[in-house]
Amino acid sequence: MTKRFHLILLCSLLVMLIMPAGGVFAQTPAPVTDRPLVVINGYYLDKDTIAVGDSFNLFVELKNISATQDASNLILSFVNDSFLPQETGGVVALGLLPAGGDRTVTQRFLVSSNLAGQPVGTIPLNLTYTGPDGTQYSERFTITLQLKIYYRAAYTPTPTPTPTLAPVVRPQLVISGYQTDVNPLQPGSLFKLSLDVRNLGNADARAVTLVLGGGVSPDPSGTPQPGGLSGGGGDLSVFAPVGSSNLVYLGDVPAGASLSTTSDLVVNVSANPGAYTLKISFVYTDPKGMRLVDDQIITLLIYRLPVLEVNFYRDPGPLFAGQPNVLPIQVVNLGKSTVVLGNMTVSAEGAELQNNTVLVGALDPGGFYTLDTTFTPMQAGEMTIKVALNYTDDFNQPRQVEQIIPVTVQESAPIIEPGMPPEGGEVPVQPVQETFLQKVWRFIRGLLGLDSAPPQPVVPQGEMPVQEYESVPAPLKGP
Repeated sequence: MTKRFHLILLCSLLVMLIMPAGGVFAQTPAPVTDRPLVVINGYYLDKDTIAVGDSFNLFVELKNISATQDASNLILSFVNDSFLPQETGGVVALGLLPAGGDRTVTQRFLVSSNLAGQPVGTIPLNLTYTGPDGTQYSERFTITLQLKIYYRAAYTPTPTPTPTLAPVVRPQLVISGYQTDVNPLQPGSLFKLSLDVRNLGNADARAVTLVLGGGVSPDPSGTPQPGGLSGGGGDLSVFAPVGSSNLVYLGDVPAGASLSTTSDLVVNVSANPGAYTLKISFVYTDPKGMRLVDDQIITLLIYRLPVLEVNFYRDPGPLFAGQPNVLPIQVVNLGKSTVVLGNMTVSAEGAELQNNTVLVGALDPGGFYTLDTTFTPMQAGEMTIKVALNYTDDFNQPRQVEQIIPVTVQESAPIIEPGMPPEGGEVPVQPVQETFLQKVWRFIRGLLGLDSAPPQPVVPQGEMPVQEYESVPAPLKGP
């Protein structure tokens, strides 16, 4: 037992001598694959201080800290809005940087006004390069530069009196309102144009002349020219004056005064539907004798409404109260262009109507559309049939055309039922028709003293009269 204990103790001492002092066996680190690594070793400027608006050179020292791997295709770019690159576009190509090698890059910058009042500014740098095995690497750096700030004394303006401008004394004529006596206007319409004119200036307007269509060009110097006022240059291709020229003399208009004037115009038949402007010029003289012109523009709307006729396409015949009657209604397009109609509705007061609404659609010039409406009047007398047609005008506004057809309704005919006498009388009885032989036989019976009265029909109560016939005996033969 003692020998065994000594043997174990000896083995333990040997193990303690072999094991290192740390208590664990040393491990050999795994080898790390080498790669090129380019860093900024330092940077400096060619100036001690820089400020907003200064140009300076930035020197950047690059170093490849790899011991074995070269870095090729080095491209260094400066991207910043605060420091603007000069002489280059901010991109520098370096080519090859060997392992352990270094290189200094120079770039000129201009300090932008974006850094005004800022104590420092930063320049970001992007660096890309390639390793020997073709692997792409990129690095990003930031350079911080200190800026010098200049403080300027605040400028205090010297107070000066504001000059007071003398008020401009001149008349100003404007059109405060206008209207036409025909609404809506259509090609070929004759209408009166009423204008409300007001002097909004602070001086009187003398010898005012209104020019329809405009086109007046006074002398810029204000000196009156011989030959009077010319109004022949106005645009009157759509609205033309009728009965007088386009010059209307208004006289003097004091400051703040108003007046109205009316002119007769016609719409050109070739005008298409739309909104048209009419230029109006006022030519007058101010109190200093200067010739002035005020131009105004008004807008007039031209429509092309459908020309429709609604009537019966045949004689409807007598119309009786309390009985259904047929109204043969027809709408005809009398215009020169196609019109698109909506619903056509027939109505009448004091009557019941059936089949009185229909969608018409497009009607060519001269085209027509018919509708047979069942009309049941409640009483006799004069009645009015109203026909309404819906459509959309040239300005996409809903409109309606209404036309009236007068009709006369008669009293209904009396209906006599079988077996009932007319009111206040008896049932009429038709006389029995006799032949010539029957009349001769009645004559012979009279000679013999027998009944020779004509035969009478027998009318049973509650039944229609039935005509009776007697048998005619054969004539007697002579001896």
